[in-house]
Amino acid sequence: MSAPHAGGGFNPPEPTEKGGPDYGRFLDAIRTLEDYARIADAPAEVITRAADVLQGVCATLAPFETDEWTSPSGRRLDLPMRGNLLSVPMKLKKDSDGRLRGWARFRQFHLGRNGAAHGGAIGLLFDSVLGTASWMLTGGPYQRTAFLHINYRQIVPLDKELQVEAWVSRTEGRKIFVETRLCDGDTVLSDGEALFVVLKPGQP
Repeated sequence: MSAPHAGGGFNPPEPTEKGGPDYGRFLDAIRTLEDYARIADAPAEVITRAADVLQGVCATLAPFETDEWTSPSGRRLDLPMRGNLLSVPMKLKKDSDGRLRGWARFRQFHLGRNGAAHGGAIGLLFDSVLGTASWMLTGGPYQRTAFLHINYRQIVPLDKELQVEAWVSRTEGRKIFVETRLCDGDTVLSDGEALFVVLKPGQP
């Protein structure tokens, strides 16, 4: 492991081209592996071979373990969600009316039960969407989630491009109130609201 980042705390990701041109393909392969790990019904000998291969891949990467400040994950601005594997795949842009709009897609890895996206995965998406809206639409410094409320209105499907939008409803000092909506066409699947609090200098 490398030495701790000198700044510590909640620092901005420093853009990088580390990982090279195949880093996006590398992450896509991991996401696809996560899908198959969730839905594949392979014979025991196939699972054994796959486990051997994966252990080999882990051994290949192990010598290069580092910290969040050095790894390209979360710092590749050319990739969706900066190449962060934890996030639900999505893409947002600011519209002329001051709202963020874009798409999100839950994969088989995000399956809860009976073909529906897991509620926790929806929460993960909303925290990412609302956090992005909070800082992008206010232009303010770094913030943390204080609360997140979600209304689960309809089953959220997998493997389908869904529409997502987010907006700032109001601000009160360091408090930023943000709302979001996830839709499949004209159908609202889920919506939510969150409070983000602007960090004081030095707060992690």
